[in-house]
Amino acid sequence: MTNSRRLRVLCLDIEGGHGGSSRSLFNSLSYLDRDKVDVDVWCRKKGAIKDRYRSIDISVDVTIEMPKISSLPRISRNLFFLVLFFLRDWPYSRKFRQKLLKKSGDYDLIHCNHESLYWLARWIKKNLGIPITMHKRTNLCPSVFAYFQMRMISKYVSGIVFITENERNNFKKLGGNILHSKVIYNIVPVVKKNLLPLEEIPNNNRFKICTLANYSYSRGIDRLIDIALNLKNIGRDEFLFVIAGDISLPRSLPGQLGSIARNGGDLSDYADKMGVGKMFLFLGHVAEPEKVLSACHVLIRPSREYNPWGRDVLEALSFGLPVIATGTYDKFVENGVTGFIFDEFNAQKISECIVKLSQDKKLVEEMGKQGKRRVQDLCNGPNRARDLLRIWQEVFES
Repeated sequence: MTNSRRLRVLCLDIEGGHGGSSRSLFNSLSYLDRDKVDVDVWCRKKGAIKDRYRSIDISVDVTIEMPKISSLPRISRNLFFLVLFFLRDWPYSRKFRQKLLKKSGDYDLIHCNHESLYWLARWIKKNLGIPITMHKRTNLCPSVFAYFQMRMISKYVSGIVFITENERNNFKKLGGNILHSKVIYNIVPVVKKNLLPLEEIPNNNRFKICTLANYSYSRGIDRLIDIALNLKNIGRDEFLFVIAGDISLPRSLPGQLGSIARNGGDLSDYADKMGVGKMFLFLGHVAEPEKVLSACHVLIRPSREYNPWGRDVLEALSFGLPVIATGTYDKFVENGVTGFIFDEFNAQKISECIVKLSQDKKLVEEMGKQGKRRVQDLCNGPNRARDLLRIWQEVFES
């Protein structure tokens, strides 16, 4: 690529600001050297991210027909959604693909912001011949479907970005192999804790523990109710768990969760049934999660996937909040330094950590300072944006 013109890149975003991958893409693009790259964004969902892109002079369009699919842990779910994808979603995407055909001459490269766009990437390569790069943002469970997905990505994608070493290792274990690849941690602007909090969050002395995630069984948000029960049983029911995200429960969940879901209930009904409803504040989807973080003292991520490195973790650290998480990867949540990390979920031990933090403001402040330093170092905006641009340039030039 010569210096006479900028690289022209189209980014495909499946979330439209409703999730961490979308927010991560926005932060990456906002730090790019615009003298070297010209970027457009197409989002699969409508959302406030559209106005944020316009504020930094990036063209954005909403294309709800964008087709996505990814492998799942359960074989039955894979079969069901594959049939649904090829009988409904892929034919429905015809209008979207026609738009891509029409606009293909405007771009040098297409970046897929999530591995669930792998089948679309295959179609782009076969029909448009445009180089493709992709973000791999999740760890897939080993299965024939996951191996197939990684095989398609390896065959049709020319460059891949992993958000941590964990996604890279998962890719390799599933047979993935791409020449141009790099671990690029998600960018998180370090901010001062001076945002006005959401009005729904009470301004009082209650110690507040927040979670930023839509409900799924793998995210383990229902485990918070186990923690609340443990706190209540030791006479410490003054804590407030602040949940930002969709709390709908899938009907296929096991035990009482599934029973409540099949009767039209959600996670708040489960909390009430277990007698800890007063310890929870359910906010639903929040367009500006920063306003949740600014009102809370700690973030908790009790994931059943044991992956303590999501967007919520990084943003909490940037706000100076200690993080309590499950897992073993300590690049961001380091035990006793930036928070507490557990290789197995234990409601009693996590409750003890919450009580300890609530009684030691100096510890909270010191962990917060360490967390800010950690993301300043690893998630630096200009440096990580240059890493992404370098991958795009390498793929285009090769």
